[in-house]
Amino acid sequence: MCYDASAGSPVAPEPVLRTHGRRAFSRLLLAGSGLAALSACAPEAPRPVLPDPASASGSGSASATTAGAGTPSAVAGGTPSAESLPASPDATTPETAPPSPAPSAAAVRQHSLTDPASPWVVVNKHRPLSPATYRPADLVQPGVRLATSGEAALLNSTTAAAAERMFAAAAGAGVILTLASGYRSYATQTGTYNGYVSSRGQAEADTASARPGYSEHQTGWSFDLGDGGGACSFQPCFAEQPAAVWARNNAYLFGFVVRYPWMLHTITGYYYEPWHLRYIGVEAAGDMSTRSIATLEEYFGLEAAPAYL
Repeated sequence: MCYDASAGSPVAPEPVLRTHGRRAFSRLLLAGSGLAALSACAPEAPRPVLPDPASASGSGSASATTAGAGTPSAVAGGTPSAESLPASPDATTPETAPPSPAPSAAAVRQHSLTDPASPWVVVNKHRPLSPATYRPADLVQPGVRLATSGEAALLNSTTAAAAERMFAAAAGAGVILTLASGYRSYATQTGTYNGYVSSRGQAEADTASARPGYSEHQTGWSFDLGDGGGACSFQPCFAEQPAAVWARNNAYLFGFVVRYPWMLHTITGYYYEPWHLRYIGVEAAGDMSTRSIATLEEYFGLEAAPAYL
């Protein structure tokens, strides 16, 4: 799902970013030595208190009802009537307040889980994009420090605006973030994946690269983070770099989550990627943080997707 330096992938201008595969360290876990190598990758750090940035409402259709068990649920098609839903001062679409274990939990605007233009679209090994060749209509280059170029320097406009706010806040705290890999087209992902299949076979390719149409990068809602010092890019030790530590503690304030958390690959289908951030909106990201829910699959009540169907 994240940066890959094989043929067909966007290549970053910094040499260190050209030398590492997107998920090379997953082999460490499978080899038995990975657990020891990664055991220090998620140090606990106190969460700094930052000003709460303005929430950017995501694009896409709001089309949801509320499910039980304390989990927001969103479906494609069929919007509840406005009369049945509570109003919100900044709502552009009907809202519901999902059930929550805490009475103080904020109402979270509902969005589609299948529309790729929705900030809540869930893309995993069970849930391909539809259409498979989807390309965001509003791709822009954010005004942030880049460690890549071409299409990989693009994000959809909502994600780009949130990234600009987050990068600026990090800089104010003395931490330099870089955009290492953003949008990836269907054609680019096809070249990347086929390169893995040719060199390693499909079974191994499926552990290292998303199949075309299954990559979250194609939505424009996600990007790979780099550290301003350039160390440990796309390696397990990135989790210990200032950029990763800061993002792990503060990204939710700007609407981002670490999409592939530590030791939850049996749910997400991918090993820990402390560099891969996904925009879902300030409300939802804050709700996940407050309720200590680590994956989108769990938050939205979806089945685990450890392997392709």
